[in-house]
Amino acid sequence: MEKMNSAVERMKMLVGMEVDEENPPPPPSDSDSFIDDFTRNCTLSTKQSMLVFFNPIKFGITFTLGNLLALGSTAFLIGPKRQVTMMLDPVRIYATAIYLASIIIALFSALYVHNKFLTLLAIILEFGALIWYSLSYIPFARSMASKVVLACFDTDF
Repeated sequence: MEKMNSAVERMKMLVGMEVDEENPPPPPSDSDSFIDDFTRNCTLSTKQSMLVFFNPIKFGITFTLGNLLALGSTAFLIGPKRQVTMMLDPVRIYATAIYLASIIIALFSALYVHNKFLTLLAIILEFGALIWYSLSYIPFARSMASKVVLACFDTDF
């Protein structure tokens, strides 16, 4: 029973919930692994994990800059010329255009407009465009994703 309570307390810590003060988790022993110690020290509070809803402008800027860094890192790995050639490939030209436009819209709405609702919509658009752009590199992934989405929203029985 004590092991189960300890496991529940650890799960509460991992998801950022408040831990009961009357039943604190047992002190770490020497047998705890590095991973257990790492996860115990690297938990987010509920407010920190819900940053996108509390401050979507700040999240939008960091998420968009992260996407730009990801594009830059792939350009570093395969070379900028090959990156641009792959991005402008006829198979993924529309996905690239939508992805880059969503990055511009997200930065514009976060830095210039300062509207939280518009920034949240831009983040959602950017995330969807990122998924669609990423699927363009996997053969038949976009057609499969389209079929799955259509099957989920199909109203015919």
